[in-house]
Order: sequence, then structure tokens, then C-alpha cells
Amino acid sequence: HLGNYLGALKNFVSLQKSKNCLYCVVDLHAITTFQNPKDLNSNILETTAGFLASGLDSDKSIIFNQSSVSGHAELAWILNCVCRVGWLNRMTQFKDKAGKDKEKASVGLYIYPNLMAADILLYKATHVPVGADQKQHLELSRNLAERFNHRYSDTFSIPEPFIPKSGGRIMSLQSPENKMSKSDENANNFIALLDDEDTIIRKIKRAVTDSGSDIVFSDNKPGLKNLITIYSSYAGISPEEIERNYEGKMYSDFKEDLGQIIADSLSPIRTKYEQIISDKDYLNKVLSEGAEKASYLARRTLSKVYRKIGLIKK
Repeated sequence: HLGNYLGALKNFVSLQKSKNCLYCVVDLHAITTFQNPKDLNSNILETTAGFLASGLDSDKSIIFNQSSVSGHAELAWILNCVCRVGWLNRMTQFKDKAGKDKEKASVGLYIYPNLMAADILLYKATHVPVGADQKQHLELSRNLAERFNHRYSDTFSIPEPFIPKSGGRIMSLQSPENKMSKSDENANNFIALLDDEDTIIRKIKRAVTDSGSDIVFSDNKPGLKNLITIYSSYAGISPEEIERNYEGKMYSDFKEDLGQIIADSLSPIRTKYEQIISDKDYLNKVLSEGAEKASYLARRTLSKVYRKIGLIKK
């Protein structure tokens, strides 16, 4: 959805121009809650197609699905043994996702921050593009790396967060106190990357803009602040400049322009996606080649980790 694109995918594309990047379809994370097997298989390919349609280039970046590289699960277990229970108890996302039924939640959901840490540390990543809500998990990755390095000598790089100045946290169009989510029951709360032009414009017109008529970037107007954040991310101009451009104008003028900007930008992504998703052989080839490259890097790290711990890996 739009929040994923502005908070992550857009940065992924820009980073691959100057960095050696790995981008992982996190299918192991997905099964922390039950997934229909056929849907999960389709979702892996659809996510990969979304990566490619958004501008990721498999010739420049390593693109693969997590479960194809066994090193993720192997390193996650080692990090489980390094991590302290108190550290995981502080993870707010588990509390948010598990809610009142945390005793019924899967163990995987509880310890998945350690798998996320493995995703990062396995490749000695120096910078990780994350949304603001994932910064706590990246901090855990840093703590795990530092603890392991202290106990067994320098092994892992200490990753730094790469959080965009704008678009790092896109909120729901109807409930701006909540993060935008495609799993939301109300489809008007989010814009999917595959929404057509009419749907996008309609959703923006219906988006919450708070009381009053002035177009200002303010915490007192969370709905409007969210829309200005989206506009700023797309247009590459500051919220203050947007305020000046729409001084004396109506919400309807602002929303009409914003809806058209989003629709125009997503149109080529949607077209390219439809082309790519129909070619399953190509998608599987991208994932297979990416997994082979990622596995080579993972084996080098794991070999060093096993040796330092005292395990024998053949």
C-alpha cells in the first residue's frame, strides 16, 4: 500500500543506486500468524512483483525470499540464546498485535524481533531502511550484535537506521491516529498500489481533514498533517511550502491535486506489475538467483559465528 511505498519501497529504489543492497521477502515472518498455504505462495510472488514494479532491479540488488536461505532461521536460534527475555518484553509491537489474547499468540510472534535481527546481522548490514515504528526492533538488533561481539569478539556490524525525512510513517486516511494498513477492514483507510485512478481520487476526497479550513501542517490536525506528509513525500517539497502554495485555497483544491499526483505516480507501477505478475517463471528466476547470492554471503557469516561459539558446522 501507499504507506509501504513511501516509507520503504521508494527508499529501497534510491538506495540501490549507491549501495550494495539486499531486499528480502519475509515469508518466515508472515507465518507468525496462520497463513493459507496457497495464499502465502501467491503473496510471495506478488510481493516480489511489487518490488520489481516499484523500481528494484535484480541486476543491482539481491532480491530473494527469506525461507530460501536457511541461515536466517539458523542465526535466529543463536540470537534467541543471546537475547534476554526482558528485552523482548519491552517490544511494543508484540503487545499491539497480540492484544488481550497474548497467551494465545504464537511463540513466533513473540520472538520474531530476533529473526528480524538475524535478517540484518546475517549480511553484516550497516544501514537498514525502516519505518519509525520499526526503530525499536533495529535497536534490539544493535543490542544483540553488541552482546555477541562482546562475548565472542567482533563479528557483526552495528546497523544504523535509515529513516526517511518524509513518509516514514503514513497514517490511515479515515483514522489518522492509526498507521495505514492493508489489512484494515475499511478499504477507504488505505491506498493500495494497484488501486486505479478513480479509486485513488475517491479515497483521497473522502480522507479525514479535521475541522477548520486552513491548510496547515499541525499536530492539531492529524488528518490534514497526514495528507500533507504524503504530498511532501511525492512532490519533494517541504510541508511549509505546501502551506504557502495552498494559502487561501479550499480542502477540495488540495485533495484534488493530491489525488491526481498519487494516481499519476502509481499508474506506471500498476502497469508494470500486471506485466510482471503474469510471468511466474521470471519471478521464480529472480528469487532463485537472489537466494543463491544471499546464501553465499550468509554461509560466510554463519561459518564465523559457529566457529566462535564452538560449534562444528560441516
